[in-house]
Amino acid sequence: MTEYWLISAPGEKTCQQTYEAMNNLTSKQNNLSENYKFAIPDLKVGTLDQLVGLSDDLGKLDGFVESVTRKVAAYLGEVLEDQRDKLHENLMANNGDLSNYITRFQWDMAKYPIKQSLRNIADIISKQVGQIDADLKTKSSTYNNLKSSLQNMEKKQTGSLLTRNLADLVKKEHFILDSEYLNTLLVVVPKQSINDWWANYEKITDMIVPRSSQLIFQDQDYGLFTVTLFKKVEDEFKLHAREKKFNVREFKYNEEELAAGKNEITKLVTDKKKQFGPLVRWLKVNFSECFCAWIHVKALRVFVESVLRYGLPVNFQAMLLHPNKKNTKRLRDILHQLYGHLDGSTQQGGVAHDSVDIPGLGFGQSDYYPYVYYKINIDMVDHKP
Repeated sequence: MTEYWLISAPGEKTCQQTYEAMNNLTSKQNNLSENYKFAIPDLKVGTLDQLVGLSDDLGKLDGFVESVTRKVAAYLGEVLEDQRDKLHENLMANNGDLSNYITRFQWDMAKYPIKQSLRNIADIISKQVGQIDADLKTKSSTYNNLKSSLQNMEKKQTGSLLTRNLADLVKKEHFILDSEYLNTLLVVVPKQSINDWWANYEKITDMIVPRSSQLIFQDQDYGLFTVTLFKKVEDEFKLHAREKKFNVREFKYNEEELAAGKNEITKLVTDKKKQFGPLVRWLKVNFSECFCAWIHVKALRVFVESVLRYGLPVNFQAMLLHPNKKNTKRLRDILHQLYGHLDGSTQQGGVAHDSVDIPGLGFGQSDYYPYVYYKINIDMVDHKP
């Protein structure tokens, strides 16, 4: 299960006691979850007004950073193409796997100095992730354009004879070249009409060179034929050929142009290979940056909500729970037994009132519990938000 619950509760005599009481009931006695202390440093509190304003903004920042994190992960999966099954092992945070990062979370003092105000730290994260989002748009657009040009050219190499590039199928000796009077055309004939072509192509117009047609290539639907005729009857030939469902392809044999076309596809293949490595590296590095920033936003939210809920001086224990999937309801009940007293409105009915909404505290209708609670889903491969 990739879902974690990040909660906080007021410190009892010591914060350690808060953790032990929760861990004893949920993990040791009932096997409902694996639990970890979640270390939040001594951040600057600021004023109550600042905290209320920041609470809403952090909710929006949380959503934004998560969406960019998932976007980077999804695009890495797209770029890996047929190696997409290796996506999971490429999604790392701080050179370790994602569950390791959050269960052993340590605040990054270098990136997010705790002497700064909470608002400044939030702005640093917002700016950092905003830049990654902008860079992702530019890089993905460049790479996607290259990929789609290559796919279009590859389609032309393999599609139906009516549309595909014919350069790989024809040779110089198939054509009368540099003649003042004669020209060789390429004609696509439906498979069921091939006998008709052999019997009648010389009669489509006057001035067709007898026995000049050759079958160059055949696929399951069509045959590709040459026919040589006098230039002056070309238009008439095309008209009558079309009436018989014989399709004349516009094609001039020009070695330089054919070579340039082949070079173009080789160049695109080379360019894609050149860009692939650096792009994958960039995506891996910036996925890690975004994921780490996202968990720091969660830490900020827990800090702000805990101070707003439990008051000053700052005295709460943040805890990360990894619920046992089959027992989430029982886990909620135990947490309610432990912390239901924190909120008078939930004591009457014995369960949390899902409809409670506290203005300014950044909770949606269904997120409210007597304790501070945030869900973290670290499945970046299959999770649909």
